[in-house]
Amino acid sequence: MKPDGWSILTPRIVTADVEGLASFLRTVFGATGDVHPGRPAVLRIGDSNVMLSGVGPRPATPAFLYVYVADADATWRRAVEAGARSLEAPIDTPYGDRRGMVEDRWGNVWQIATFTPTSRP
Repeated sequence: MKPDGWSILTPRIVTADVEGLASFLRTVFGATGDVHPGRPAVLRIGDSNVMLSGVGPRPATPAFLYVYVADADATWRRAVEAGARSLEAPIDTPYGDRRGMVEDRWGNVWQIATFTPTSRP
């Protein structure tokens, strides 16, 4: 059983800077949601939730996440402008995604993709 609006699998990132990471996600991905002291922050990116928790009982644990967006190029640029390090400029993949990759200052890697159904074999 899961709460309404949640997926079976929900990523959770543990960081020493929940507020900073939440701000990055709002700027780059248009995430919504608030940070509340004493409990995990739940931010929504599109139709998915991501939980952000502070260090303490758990060590910082970055993630490697694949995120579909409407415009991979624009989102990748926003991420770089927000301080992320480019790992891969957007390229067209053989499986139909236009995808770029960045690493944020918290060590999370984000593959940012736009699916183009006409290009998939």
